[in-house]
Amino acid sequence: MNDRLPDNEPPNPREAEQRALLHAIDDDPEVWVFGYGSLMWKPGFDYLERRQARLHGWHRSFCVYSEYYRGTREQRGLVLGLDRGGCCQGIAFRLPPSEAHDILDYLWDREMVTWVYEPRVIDIRLDDRRVRSRTFVANRSHYQYAGRLPEDEVIAMIRRGVGITGSNIEYLRNTVTHLDSLGIGYGPLHKLLKVVEEPGQPQRE
Repeated sequence: MNDRLPDNEPPNPREAEQRALLHAIDDDPEVWVFGYGSLMWKPGFDYLERRQARLHGWHRSFCVYSEYYRGTREQRGLVLGLDRGGCCQGIAFRLPPSEAHDILDYLWDREMVTWVYEPRVIDIRLDDRRVRSRTFVANRSHYQYAGRLPEDEVIAMIRRGVGITGSNIEYLRNTVTHLDSLGIGYGPLHKLLKVVEEPGQPQRE
């Protein structure tokens, strides 16, 4: 898979370092990947185990402008990133050892389209133990990092955004559905979806 943007995206001076970090799995008895957005419902790879997990020190946030998957450069959407502080409940996938490097390459191509994310190796908590996991956090120095936007701006962008993988509303809806499957009750993203889907508002699918 190669979803690089067709125009001249500036090179990432830390690519070699970041790829090496992602692939440094030789000392890990198990290789885990933590998903908090679309990875929860569409991992795109085979795995040995799928578990609920909690990550401390980071929270799920619509803090990334989407110019490809759920929006365009002319009409941006918003997608989720892990931003500093709080905690995040998501899904952990245990990778088959023989396929781990290939899967990590796939995840690099999927997440690092414009370098707006950074790979990290972070401890996560399963229900019975703590494990090391690979994940991708928001790069605060990137021009696509949106930070904490006003609610009305978030709502407007999600209503309008459509990219190569579908509408921004669909992305939010799928996220909420999978949070429900984790037993996460009515929270900020549920409230956001309710407002975004209010009758009479324009929606694009």
